[in-house]
Amino acid sequence: MIAPLRKDDALLSDISAAEDREDAFHLWWLGQSGFLVKWQGQFLLFDPYLSDSLTRKYEETDKPHVRMTELVLDPGRLDFVRHVTSSHNHTDHLDGETLTAIASASGAMTLVLPAANIDFARGRLGDVPIDYLGLDAGIARAEGPWEFEGVPAAHNEVERDEEGKCRFLGFLVRFGAFTVYHSGDTLWHAGLLPVLLGKSPDVALLPINGHKPERRVAGNLNGMEAAALGRAMEAGLVVPCHYDMFSFNTEDPDEFVAACQRLGQACRVMRGGERLTVELESGG
Repeated sequence: MIAPLRKDDALLSDISAAEDREDAFHLWWLGQSGFLVKWQGQFLLFDPYLSDSLTRKYEETDKPHVRMTELVLDPGRLDFVRHVTSSHNHTDHLDGETLTAIASASGAMTLVLPAANIDFARGRLGDVPIDYLGLDAGIARAEGPWEFEGVPAAHNEVERDEEGKCRFLGFLVRFGAFTVYHSGDTLWHAGLLPVLLGKSPDVALLPINGHKPERRVAGNLNGMEAAALGRAMEAGLVVPCHYDMFSFNTEDPDEFVAACQRLGQACRVMRGGERLTVELESGG
């Protein structure tokens, strides 16, 4: 099993030690599509999956979810996190075990998610202290230091509820002078790039596991597509995700790195529990 760069006490110590600065933020990969952002002493957690719920659920089926990377942290230790996202209802993005543990530990968690999914999320998460902040494509809402804007995602289609609200979203998040884009799970679709043109996020967090129907799960961007999307939206840096979690649904990041090199797109392949620090350019 793949060992994270940092986990448990070592990871928490690194999170605590990361300097609070207005002109810089820190980001840790927690596995799959989960990323923790720290800025000015505030925390935002994207789409965490910090349990073995899917491995247990599918262990006696013909589609076992065999974990590839060790768990980086017990979610109950994230008592300092107040803002968490869920891009859609699949368990590796809306995990009851992970989210209820964080909510119970923090006592004051806001879950940012597609408005179309709030009723589903309430049913899955039950009676825990969670405030629900619903978004839709093109809608921007502020919560604490974070401003969230919904971006339509196709997993595999841009699916909408009876009111026309998207069930799958990505998130453009602005804070201070910075912008981060977390795509959620998505394929390339006609409505994606027009929303992202000109946004130039400092970091784009994009899946690279691709779309292979034989896996019998909804697909994502592959490495080449993630690199091209990062280049097209003029991302400062692209960080790949959604691989090295389950053995049946993963890809090697080499294709992504090679495509970034061909396109002149800056990228960073991270290990679990690794920290990335992004600073404003001098004079920026």
